[in-house]
Amino acid sequence: MEEKTKYFVLKQKAVPEVLLKVVEAKKLIESERALTIQEATERMGISRSSFYKYKDDIFPFYDNAKGKTITLVLQMDDERGLLSDLLHIVALCKANILTIHQSIPVNNVATLTLSVEVRQDTGNVSRMVEEMEEKAGVHYVKIIARE
Repeated sequence: MEEKTKYFVLKQKAVPEVLLKVVEAKKLIESERALTIQEATERMGISRSSFYKYKDDIFPFYDNAKGKTITLVLQMDDERGLLSDLLHIVALCKANILTIHQSIPVNNVATLTLSVEVRQDTGNVSRMVEEMEEKAGVHYVKIIARE
């Protein structure tokens, strides 16, 4: 029986350094068309075998998200205006809000589930999530699905 491909979303700090260097090598090759794989891997301090092993399996989240639906779960304080501030961040990023569901607050904390469509003109989704996380009153933001 064929094993189904599984995907994980990780924060950058949880990704092994070699994988981050593969991403950077790919960026070098794309930005400097005359650059060979050998030259890019040497600059990044990784082997060509590591590059070839992982090159098709790692990519920055925002680079491959266009035309996709992303579902986020946020835990946040029940504060007046906080939901509006979070939706404003989404609007500034030009993501299209598809669904919003906020639970009834328990102990002054609510859970928000938000699905957004990432379109061609949408900004950096990673930055959008970071801005949401930095907002006072937000406990955490997790990407739970990407279609």
